Amino acid sequence: MKKQWHVNKSETIALISKAIEEDIGPGDITSNLTIEEKTIWSGSFILKQNGIIAGLEILQEVFNQIDPLLIITCNAKDSNYYKKGKKIAHVKGRARSILAGERTALNFLQRMSGIASLTYEFVQAVKGTKAVILDTRKTLPGLRILDKWAVKIGGGTNHRFGLFDCILIKENHIMASGGVKNALENCLRFKKPDLKIIVEVQNLTQLKEVMKIGCDRVLLDNMKLSEIKKAVKLVNRKISSEVSGNITLANVKKYAETGVDYISVGMLTHSAKALDISFILDNKFKERN
Repeated sequence: MKKQWHVNKSETIALISKAIEEDIGPGDITSNLTIEEKTIWSGSFILKQNGIIAGLEILQEVFNQIDPLLIITCNAKDSNYYKKGKKIAHVKGRARSILAGERTALNFLQRMSGIASLTYEFVQAVKGTKAVILDTRKTLPGLRILDKWAVKIGGGTNHRFGLFDCILIKENHIMASGGVKNALENCLRFKKPDLKIIVEVQNLTQLKEVMKIGCDRVLLDNMKLSEIKKAVKLVNRKISSEVSGNITLANVKKYAETGVDYISVGMLTHSAKALDISFILDNKFKERN
């Protein structure tokens, strides 16, 4: 988690800046009219439901960009599970600055925590099997860096980040190139050593064709459990296996028990519900400069 933050820090900071600009624009009209400029106050971010926290570094960066003089204290840690009522962070400083940043901070924190919490549920659901939970590219446009970070915080593993860092031959590639054999052989002919090749198959016939040629991983897409079990036996650990398509918390354990290595779950990022977190100013006046 730390590594991913530092590797992508400049991109993430730019993303946060854009979000702040989107919300504040030329200025927070209401706060500027109702609150004196030097008024100092404080408030807390409070969990309203149980879940995994993700995005505290993002929260801090939001407030740092708005007002470096704000004092942010985190009373929680990313990847930890907390119960409803937990005060996860506290901020003190100019009231105008606090109110200017609370919504942007919450938007990031709630989404990332929601993704992390759902990911955690999936990871726990397959506990005891060898299956690894993967995310997909079904992320919110512009927020992929944070969506995938949240998956890692929740205990999941990132699949490819985009179209550039892995060769994944899907149904449409196979159709457009004239078949599995053509698509795979073309990729093998020109692939770079550091790029893995994953081939999506939808039946055992395609799988057998792929096995004759070879690749790094086979993706069993939208196949029935009975077919997946046969496919796993056919692969026989010669290459790694992955399943995808209509995976839910209710059925993920059954897929994991087939013996597959990976399970990719689109809903981790495209359907995760934001974790309910609120920001509340302390109920007594603090001080005024």
